[in-house]
Amino acid sequence: MHIHFLDPYRAGNSPLHAADARLKFVLTLAFILTASLTPPAAWPVYILLLALILSIEILSGLGVGPVLKRSLLALPFVLAALPLVFTVEGQALFSLPLGAWTLTASVEGLARFVSVALKSWLSVQAAIVLAACTPFPELLQAMRAVGLPRLLVAMFGLTWRYLFVLADEALRLMRARAARSGAVSSTSLKAGGNVAWRAGVTGGMAGSLFLRAFERSDRIYVAMLSRGYDGEVRALPLPAFTAAHWLTLTAGLALLALLLGFGLLFWG
Repeated sequence: MHIHFLDPYRAGNSPLHAADARLKFVLTLAFILTASLTPPAAWPVYILLLALILSIEILSGLGVGPVLKRSLLALPFVLAALPLVFTVEGQALFSLPLGAWTLTASVEGLARFVSVALKSWLSVQAAIVLAACTPFPELLQAMRAVGLPRLLVAMFGLTWRYLFVLADEALRLMRARAARSGAVSSTSLKAGGNVAWRAGVTGGMAGSLFLRAFERSDRIYVAMLSRGYDGEVRALPLPAFTAAHWLTLTAGLALLALLLGFGLLFWG
């Protein structure tokens, strides 16, 4: 079976792959909400949440290493919280002279920054496991089953599908450029012009990519309308929630509520 490089789903026979999509979706949202609401510096709770998500990664068969590697994508966004180290008042940690100003880092600010980084890291891991163990059509069905608005789910579905359209158009442009470009046999010579010339070529390709993707997406949408698309993706009815599903959901939510309550009680 062909797997597109943008598709995060990885087929498997683990219990997590076989679990109901609604169950996985609700528990993942509950995990992310628990991590987000956990007070700063509640380190025992963060350790327990990390142990929980690592156990789920092992149970899923995806492996801890690949998931941790993909979760590093969250690190650049965590840097947006770096000013917390210098803006939160508290016990001075160190001072950083910056021209006419002096930035003073605090212990409380550092704790707040590390807490934000951990929350983001844990949440991204949970989202990666959910996407890797659940086909995207099943995720859309789960969103509709738990009551998300039809328009919002349709936006998620169309955005995801048009990412593949954009990627395919980009690959076609790259192949066309390679077919029309010459190759330099000598390693001492550099193909292409200067930086400004390369920037102009890149800008032209980006504009062409936007126009081609826009035209193709419009044709796809018209084809969908001609086949009866009205904003709702039709699918077979989902199986009923069994007693085992309800028990797993209740136990998972109770565990997460216990961890959150523990954090709020001692560090809130």
